[in-house]
Amino acid sequence: MTTRIAEEVADALAEGRPVVALESTLLAHGLPPGRNREVAIRLEDVVRAAGATPATIAVLAGTPTIGLSGDELDRVCAADAGLVKLSRRDLGPAFALGLDGATTVASTAALADSVGIGVFATGGVGGVHRGAQTSWDVSADLDVLATTPVLVVCSGVKSVLDIGATLELLETRSVPVLGYRADRFPAFYLRESEFDVPWRVDSPEQVAAVVAAHRARVPGTSGVLLANPVPAEHEVDRVLHDRLLDEGLDLLRRDGVHGKDVTPVLLEHFHSGSGGASLDANEALVLSNAKLAAESAVALAGLRG
Repeated sequence: MTTRIAEEVADALAEGRPVVALESTLLAHGLPPGRNREVAIRLEDVVRAAGATPATIAVLAGTPTIGLSGDELDRVCAADAGLVKLSRRDLGPAFALGLDGATTVASTAALADSVGIGVFATGGVGGVHRGAQTSWDVSADLDVLATTPVLVVCSGVKSVLDIGATLELLETRSVPVLGYRADRFPAFYLRESEFDVPWRVDSPEQVAAVVAAHRARVPGTSGVLLANPVPAEHEVDRVLHDRLLDEGLDLLRRDGVHGKDVTPVLLEHFHSGSGGASLDANEALVLSNAKLAAESAVALAGLRG
């Protein structure tokens, strides 16, 4: 099975120009129909405006596709698309069975790295779930970060997760965690959690310098996690957030939701319970992350040049 790379992306990679990978699970499962297609356009526009080439990634008819056309984005964003949610473990079956699938953080990072894309923008990464000491429920995103040399730009992890344990596991797996103009690790809808970030950076140039040094001079193959807080004007009210979080945790327990089903259920609860505020925050933070990822990719390309 060959990977299909859009001409625009292939040309940029061949010429050493900056490229930013974008996931498709956000579009297929994280945003409502209509709005998801608008955000898909805005994400790619933001990356281009910052001087990089966007590469939205999905699996279509069993073929890993790096860089989607307009028609392919329509297909991914359609209300009746029925795309399977694909983590890295699911890629082989999807390829073999000829399925359409939306890629998560883990699978997007893996596919991006396989074609030489070293920067990836997303909303939030997965992590250690609460109660993981008995359930062993830990996102595959963390293992991929530990073994894949990609810079992942995100707004931290969702507050339904055990943020402290997630940071501990990233430390154990030797994944550098950077806070962008922030000293506290963000919690997706909230600009900060109670946990500090190990390292702070204040410009795309500093991000690029850290990533370049990590890749060139540190033994191993881990990625780098860059935590970029949601823009202040779009942060969800903390009182509302905490109430929705408590309700969401009760909902997950009541219905026995776990694993990759946690995120869509939780997002839907926040979207419906916040009157759309969490949806606005989700859109704002992923656009902010795409812009920062593109700026960092441009700075990295400048160092290589």
